[in-house]
Amino acid sequence: MPTLLLHPPTHNPHPNTVHSLARTHIQNPLHTPCALEQSECNAYSFEIMGVLGEIALMVDRLPTWAAPKPVSKNIMTLTDEVYVHHEPLGVVLVIGAWNYPFVLIMQPLIGAIAAGNAVVIKPSEISENTAKLVAELIPQYIDKDLYPVINGGVKETTELLKERFDHIFYTGSSQVGKIVMEAAAKHLTPVTLELGGKSPCYIDKDCNIEIACRRVTWGKYLNCGQTCIAPDYILCDQSIQNKIVENIKKTLKEFHGEDIKKSPDYERIINKHHFKRLVTLLEGQKIAYGGETEEASCFIAPTILTDVSPESRIMKEEIFGPLLPIVTIKSADEAIQFINQREKPLALYLFSNDKKLIKRMISETSSGGVTANDVIMHYTLPDLPFGGVGNSGMGNYHGRHSFETFSHRRSCLIKSLTMESMNKIRYPPNSQRKLDWAKFFFLKRFNKGRLGLIALALLGAILAAVIKVAYF
Repeated sequence: MPTLLLHPPTHNPHPNTVHSLARTHIQNPLHTPCALEQSECNAYSFEIMGVLGEIALMVDRLPTWAAPKPVSKNIMTLTDEVYVHHEPLGVVLVIGAWNYPFVLIMQPLIGAIAAGNAVVIKPSEISENTAKLVAELIPQYIDKDLYPVINGGVKETTELLKERFDHIFYTGSSQVGKIVMEAAAKHLTPVTLELGGKSPCYIDKDCNIEIACRRVTWGKYLNCGQTCIAPDYILCDQSIQNKIVENIKKTLKEFHGEDIKKSPDYERIINKHHFKRLVTLLEGQKIAYGGETEEASCFIAPTILTDVSPESRIMKEEIFGPLLPIVTIKSADEAIQFINQREKPLALYLFSNDKKLIKRMISETSSGGVTANDVIMHYTLPDLPFGGVGNSGMGNYHGRHSFETFSHRRSCLIKSLTMESMNKIRYPPNSQRKLDWAKFFFLKRFNKGRLGLIALALLGAILAAVIKVAYF
């Protein structure tokens, strides 16, 4: 098991180094760079604080999580020591994403280290400054041989995927996720794929529209819409569509003022490739609000689209930008059907005062996670496993779930070399009477309390005596 070697940095970086550099995500030379992707405050809030919280949680809980876990026994193992032992998988590859390039590298790294693994760290080359920052900081604090940082683009990642790892953790698109999984399959390497998809947001007629829209506006336009669990589109009744538009417009002015371009809290699209992709998604759409673009700075204003056709291009691919389509439906039944006809999303958002409806929509749909009457907040709770299902990913992490993702749960049974007579029931020669006794003891359900265990022990002693006398 590799040892985490913490030591002081060779030089002390300025206190603002981490969040000031983390907020500047510049595209690699193969693409045209744009302006800052994250504001300084948002970068610290959404990149740094989560990492610090994860470290504190691991330090506090790791002794408990890593301790052997006793399990229930049956009559044949009543006197044995049986438990689950967590051991490291070995060497793990962590491939990060560009939209939150620090936290999406560091959180899985923390879990992998806590589980005792060596880790090869591959930051996203698209967020070049953060990739350089990670490569600069990691060797100052932990063993560079156990935790090397590999920077580079598609070529370097392709070469990395040819190597044999004990686990691969990838965050990014479903398209690249398939490539990662194909490469891993050649070595039978398990994978955790944190992908994306189109996360629906159903708004019921009976809820507080003003509050719902404020929360949706925050989650949708956070990081300029470049968040994997951002609400991708809204499902609502035609009768409240205009009210939703007006409330989102009002909230945007409340958050960012009249001129959103001047808002220090509104970011830009990461590069011109994604800027142009988003602009093409606007073609043929009815813009109810926003729509302004500026290619030089990769600025796209928060945009609301109404009366969007389910067959349009914007409804067939993950948006990953500040464009919010509204699709009208006639009922909750139609909303459930709409969601189930598409790939399973990474997140599902529901706004309603009807708790029965919320529980029904949860039970009749499938998604990586659910937040009702808010957005994104399920991501912030470390006791909830975060991950996708189907096309939105596989496996999960955060808190204890990270530790378990990067651990092998090893079954351990330690038996003594005494009481051999009890084992004769499983040795040849076989007979119907032996089988009947085995069925009774193995299929009979006993109370797990103290009296049940005493009864089980007495029955075990009787069984041993019976077998010794009757069969041998």
